[in-house]
Amino acid sequence: MAAMVEKTLRPPVMWAQRKDSLYVTFKLQDVKDESISLTATTLSFAGTSNNKSYAVEMDLFKEVDPESSTWKVLPRSIQMHIMKKEEDEDPEEGWARLLKDKALQKSFVSIDWDKWQDEDDDDPAAFDTSALDGGMNFGGAGGMPGMGGGMPGMGGGMPGMGGGMPGMG
Repeated sequence: MAAMVEKTLRPPVMWAQRKDSLYVTFKLQDVKDESISLTATTLSFAGTSNNKSYAVEMDLFKEVDPESSTWKVLPRSIQMHIMKKEEDEDPEEGWARLLKDKALQKSFVSIDWDKWQDEDDDDPAAFDTSALDGGMNFGGAGGMPGMGGGMPGMGGGMPGMGGGMPGMG
């Protein structure tokens, strides 16, 4: 009987950017035997997750600074903070994509919207989420200006309607 050859898969990758850096995440759980190599122009990864082998070598869109970049292996992912070699002069420009090869990028790289920040957004460190009280509770927000709590002249319900449905009083 012929031996089965284990297929090496490409890991799912997510990315986001700031004007001076990139956030790259390999979305794999409990990675073992990981090997990560970052040069000025390439990012290579290999490892196993759930008894499957993953590997990829990516040619980056522009150059990065490997010496200033960091990464950490977490239980649910590998997260990298990669410093760009040159800070984007125009924040509107940035990197058009993570990889040089547009077709390759479309096959396994997606945008990490949780980490994405438009350059015209406020500093995320300055945004205090503790005031949100754990969810979508907008109590005390005051509503939209000029709305006055309802439509003018509608304070008591619709005239002639008797104040509601019969028996609901």
